Amino acid sequence: MNKVILMGRLTRDPEVRYTSGNNTLVASFSIAVNRRFARQGEERQADFFNVVAWDKTGEFCSKYFKKGQQVGVIGRLQTRNYDDKDGKKVYVTEVVAEETYFADTKRDGEANPFSTGAGATFDAATAPNDFTQVTDDDLPF
Repeated sequence: MNKVILMGRLTRDPEVRYTSGNNTLVASFSIAVNRRFARQGEERQADFFNVVAWDKTGEFCSKYFKKGQQVGVIGRLQTRNYDDKDGKKVYVTEVVAEETYFADTKRDGEANPFSTGAGATFDAATAPNDFTQVTDDDLPF
């Protein structure tokens, strides 16, 4: 089984290319994933992973992902090699994204007008006509 699940911050905006054969979109970017633990007295370290996303997934990433955003990536690990300009063999290991997600919380000014999360208030005047506010007392669990 080859499955990779990562959550980290984009180190650069996605770069878009198109294949020469059938003009397929491919977006590439890298993410920094913090290591879970650090030794006492040491700074927390991060690992950097190159990610490629094809077709619709790549289009989504190129439109909505920006440097510094926290994202989730589910995919597979892939290795490949090629010869560079000098004829040296170059080996590449990358994550091929099959699913991508936003993992950041919304920033100030981007809040959902219907959110009732911490610090948010419900405003019945801006809610749709068929929207019903639910309180904790209304929940069956």
